[in-house]
Amino acid sequence: MSNFVFDDSDLERASAQKILDETLRGADDGELFVERGASESLSFDDGRLKTASFDTSRGFGLRCVAGETTGFAQGTELTVGALQRAASAVNLAKGGHETPITAPAPKRTNRQLYPAINPIDDPAFSPKVELLAEIDAYVRAKDSKVVQVSASLAASTRTIAILRAGGERYDDVRPLVRMAVSVTVEKDGRRENGYAGAGGRAAYADFIAEDSWKAIADEALRSALVNLRAVPAPAGTMDVVLGPGWPGVLLHEAIGHGLEGDFNRKGTSAFAGRIGERIAAPGVTVVDDGTLAGRRGSITIDDEGTPSARNVLIEDGILKGYLQDRLNARLTGVAPTGNGRRENFAHAPMPRMTNTFMLSGDKPKDEIIADLKDGIYATNFGGGQVDITSGKFVFQCTEAYRVRNGKIEEPVKGATLIGDGPTVLTQIKHIGDDSKLDPGIGVCGKAGQTVPVGVGQPTLYIENLTVGGSAV
Repeated sequence: MSNFVFDDSDLERASAQKILDETLRGADDGELFVERGASESLSFDDGRLKTASFDTSRGFGLRCVAGETTGFAQGTELTVGALQRAASAVNLAKGGHETPITAPAPKRTNRQLYPAINPIDDPAFSPKVELLAEIDAYVRAKDSKVVQVSASLAASTRTIAILRAGGERYDDVRPLVRMAVSVTVEKDGRRENGYAGAGGRAAYADFIAEDSWKAIADEALRSALVNLRAVPAPAGTMDVVLGPGWPGVLLHEAIGHGLEGDFNRKGTSAFAGRIGERIAAPGVTVVDDGTLAGRRGSITIDDEGTPSARNVLIEDGILKGYLQDRLNARLTGVAPTGNGRRENFAHAPMPRMTNTFMLSGDKPKDEIIADLKDGIYATNFGGGQVDITSGKFVFQCTEAYRVRNGKIEEPVKGATLIGDGPTVLTQIKHIGDDSKLDPGIGVCGKAGQTVPVGVGQPTLYIENLTVGGSAV
């Protein structure tokens, strides 16, 4: 097997292994994470190619773990000297640590979630620019109210190698692509925006086929036109129905982060110490599944070498477990769940979500809407804020409708949903039979690091949710 990330560098694997073994002697855990990556981004805006970038990177992250103490150093030079300097720094983590408990190496997996493809090279640069121009022209020709179109393509390929003491090595290649279209429409001096996107761990071909990109462009235009006729949202406490798919971002933020192992080990999560307790309405089952081929949040192995898994977090309303990296799993006496993730080589891993979603119930969407007598039907979300300790959240709806007597009526704008995750879980009245994942656009931030993720849920009926609005 090729040395992958060590090719064309001044650092040989044997030399790196020797330094690593010396560094981790007397430690509980640690690894050398080596990565090389390439990424590109093209943006077509206002009828012209606005930006085009291509970047490459290569570097290492060296980690030494002793008890609860972590020593971490990173560098962009793959040389013996750079790795030795990093080793001197992380060795400080072992100071006073007398009884090391060497953590077992991650189990191996023969599963490969995605082929070793390189979306940056196929297609070439010129066809990508031509495609973005075609999208721009297509959207403008569809409706005279269109005043601005922005279309973008982004792709990356990361090749990683994880070395552990004793010679264990784990390799992976991770492609990722994303397409996005944003549309601005105007009528009688009023302007509104719409957005749509899709992506995943696949080749560009899965997204740039004509039927695929037209579907994304049509959805962006439809969303903008809906917002153009939206009226100010009402405010108050009311029942809310959330649509399937991307609205699962509320679940991700308000609940998912609270189920990550570090917050629970430290007792700072609203769900800490509640394993085995009922924390949600009957029928609520939430999983984090990093094994779904091609999905944005999927990983063959995590950034510590642990195979990804399908982890049941909540089953029929009962809290079953947390998402664990190796450090927090060892300190709490449980097994790692394949959720030790890092943005890149320059960061240490920590517990993160992959694809987090709620499973389907048994209620058809039409019956759920029919039961909503006076409330809001929210189908798309923008930004939000969450407090992990309390679970309190505020989310902005980018597409929502007023519902009266079970009928979807006028679209509303400016609606925000306000509540807290633990309470919302108990206020779920109906669970739809239509669970699905988002189209592949999710990015999760935590402690200054971002990683690609997936979210999802079925149609959900939530009682007594606070809605912020601007209607008088």
